[in-house]
Amino acid sequence: MKQAIPLLQRNTTYLLPLCLFIVDYLMVSLGIVGAFHTRKLWMFPEVSSTFHIRSIYMYLIAPALFLLMLFLTNCYQIAIPYWDRVRNVFKGITYSIILTVFLMYAANVAGDVSRLFILFSWIITFLTVLFGRYILERILIATGVLKIPVIIIGAGKTAQLLLRSFERHPIMRYEIVGFIDDKPICKDLTEQYSLLGGFCDIDEIIASSKIQHVIVCAPGLPAKDLITLINRLEILVKNVSFVPELIGMPAANVSVQGLMEENMLLVNVKNNLARPYYRVMKRIFDMVLTLCGMVVFLPIGIIIAAIIYITDPGPILFAHQRVGQHGKLFPCYKFRSMVVNAEEALKEYLKDNPEAQEEWNRDFKLKNDPRITKIGHFLRKTSLDELPQLLNVLKGEMSLVGPRPIVKAEIEKYGEYIQDFYLVPPGITGVWQVSGRSDTTYDERVQMDSWYVHNWSVWIDIVYLVKTVTAVLMRKGAY
Repeated sequence: MKQAIPLLQRNTTYLLPLCLFIVDYLMVSLGIVGAFHTRKLWMFPEVSSTFHIRSIYMYLIAPALFLLMLFLTNCYQIAIPYWDRVRNVFKGITYSIILTVFLMYAANVAGDVSRLFILFSWIITFLTVLFGRYILERILIATGVLKIPVIIIGAGKTAQLLLRSFERHPIMRYEIVGFIDDKPICKDLTEQYSLLGGFCDIDEIIASSKIQHVIVCAPGLPAKDLITLINRLEILVKNVSFVPELIGMPAANVSVQGLMEENMLLVNVKNNLARPYYRVMKRIFDMVLTLCGMVVFLPIGIIIAAIIYITDPGPILFAHQRVGQHGKLFPCYKFRSMVVNAEEALKEYLKDNPEAQEEWNRDFKLKNDPRITKIGHFLRKTSLDELPQLLNVLKGEMSLVGPRPIVKAEIEKYGEYIQDFYLVPPGITGVWQVSGRSDTTYDERVQMDSWYVHNWSVWIDIVYLVKTVTAVLMRKGAY
């Protein structure tokens, strides 16, 4: 490689955290000042005049504590997925609030400590920090500056998966300079990016380009050769990452421990949902959110029920037998979106349409289902037909997030993955609903359900609830 990477790009790992640091300071200060005025002037003008916050607290002490906690919760690591960064920011802001509450009481920086001020500080600061970082990231993406130049060693299927991840999370800030491989398998990679050379050219390529980030995507290499390659790269560059031959292993709950004297790595894999403590935590999470959501969704449900009855007289709810936790059957509630004699209509339609029969046998769904009523089309597109499943959640038969509820005929399609499905209650929403929804293949849905069970955490549930709202608003893949 003849041309070296520009100095600005080579220093991205220092400049980008510095930019984030400056933006975080401004947003934290804005959040604290906003919380103060919200508490004192706007919503609650009757607050006692004794409530005040010293300027040095709002513009120096508190921001310093917030920035310290954001640093300690890894908020300035660049190459991590978006939702992991959001989680780290949430943890950092939460820990900062705990520390600042202690400071306000211990150091008496406030004339009168207000619990509402603390609450507003937590909410507003979290939102302002996320907003500030989002704007910075959009600017950086639009201008194309401060990207981390990286060379990938290996141009095979693993590298393809890695690039797919980078495309979903472009703000990971990697710019692919090129690939190094003796025999590249995926020609589309070398057509899109430069093939810089083979394994024997590594030293020369890195020296001429001054690249400091290398990712090894060659899990097919013998273990001895891979270790030799990594040891060799550690001398040449500052940062070396590699993809081990463990694709498919649960990734969300994995920790790595180095056994130094033995020169070994011990990989710990934890399935949270196999532990009663976490299942109780998930149940509490479901109940709290469902009861809060009922305040909003109950009036909407009453209106929908009235429209259904007026436009197509008959039962308002439809209860279909589905397979739940431990393989037990339960009535899965939905607003009726089909004609009253739906089963008879389906049999007649499939009898007269062989292509529809094939689609039904494959997916247990029809894109153009003649049984759906006019209001039913709207309910399905917006997923409002699933609102009554909140009753299933309250009864403990379903969860807000989980594997999709299936019918008995689908059990054999799950094969060895059915035990994963039986471990938890099915969910109103889940991974497949926000990953193309009905546009995904059946095998992909099964894999997604298994992935969720093995990688579950409360944070993953929060992420997929947020993603579900986005998918519903975009009406992506629903029918």
